[in-house]
Amino acid sequence: MEILLCWLVGVLFTVSIYLLLNKNLVRVLFGIMLIGSSINLLIFAIGHLTYNAPAFINNPNSPSTQFANALPQALILTAIVIGFGVMTFSLILITKAWQELNTVDEDKMRFTEKNPSLDQVES
Repeated sequence: MEILLCWLVGVLFTVSIYLLLNKNLVRVLFGIMLIGSSINLLIFAIGHLTYNAPAFINNPNSPSTQFANALPQALILTAIVIGFGVMTFSLILITKAWQELNTVDEDKMRFTEKNPSLDQVES
């Protein structure tokens, strides 16, 4: 099960990097969302996933013989909240750029900017 999850994380990382390198900002947003999900799965896989068994740690020094490993759960919950914030900010930024420039292509956005060095030469 862990091997399958590791392969899934690898494929998701590959697809998300491909989407992040695209010129279309909507695809970049999907890449940000997908890399956040793959990082959550990576943290889940690092937390020692066992098939049909709860996430318990055996520690003879503790008062109880078994206790739940809450660290992966807390990290994933924090990553979900941060990922949602980044996704929301990126979506608002892309929407505002599309409203102002009427495009979501990075190259076309670059040509709509004013170049201050060219303005000085024309003066």
